[in-house]
Amino acid sequence: MRSTAEIFGVPIDKVTLEKAFNNFKMFMTDDKLSIITTPNTEIVMMANKDKELLEVLKNSNMNIPDGIGLIYASKIHNLEIPERVTGVDFMRKILEYCNDINGSIFILGGKPGVAQKACENIKKRFKNIEIKGFEHGYFNSEEEQIIIEKINKANPDVLFVALGAPRQEKWIYKNRKRLNVKVAIGVGGSVDIWAGTAKRAPVIYQKLGLEWFYRLLKEPWRYKRMTSLPKFMLKVILSRDITKPKN
Repeated sequence: MRSTAEIFGVPIDKVTLEKAFNNFKMFMTDDKLSIITTPNTEIVMMANKDKELLEVLKNSNMNIPDGIGLIYASKIHNLEIPERVTGVDFMRKILEYCNDINGSIFILGGKPGVAQKACENIKKRFKNIEIKGFEHGYFNSEEEQIIIEKINKANPDVLFVALGAPRQEKWIYKNRKRLNVKVAIGVGGSVDIWAGTAKRAPVIYQKLGLEWFYRLLKEPWRYKRMTSLPKFMLKVILSRDITKPKN
């Protein structure tokens, strides 16, 4: 049975990395597409102003808690979300599984060349994965249909979409009835890490939940986006009930 906690109206699954992975394996046995999202505090804040994004998150099959702020909120309000499950770690678990079962993947998103490089590096590490294809994220509405046809012809088990939030979540949901894949998941910058065009924060930052701070040090121009965490935490502290949407 699925168990979720609502944070400002957004359902967040009460999962550990292993539980999320077990859910993924179950999705792989379904005949229909399963949608997985990786919300952090920024996405939750977006969803409170974006009804379309909120609809996606309410109708996805699993929303893993990818954001230390969500864990802080859970502890303050006793929501029982056990741990942070990062998109990077979850993508690695999926790749390991696909390697074990000779599964197949398709990567959509990133700047030109990024998805291709990510696929090359994944293949070097996971010899048994079948790379069914890749496309960069710079396409228009006319090219979209061609890309969907390419994905469906390739018929991959897993579609990784790295178009950035909230575009990737909305894109998957909008095309959910047109995609011939078992699982589609928005992975954002995880593809850049696999491509080697971005580096993950050092382990000490990961353990302290300060990966956002590391990104800010490396990319100070992102400061406006980074303000979502303190704004979120202020709402968490001042709210008696964080299960309802807050503007």
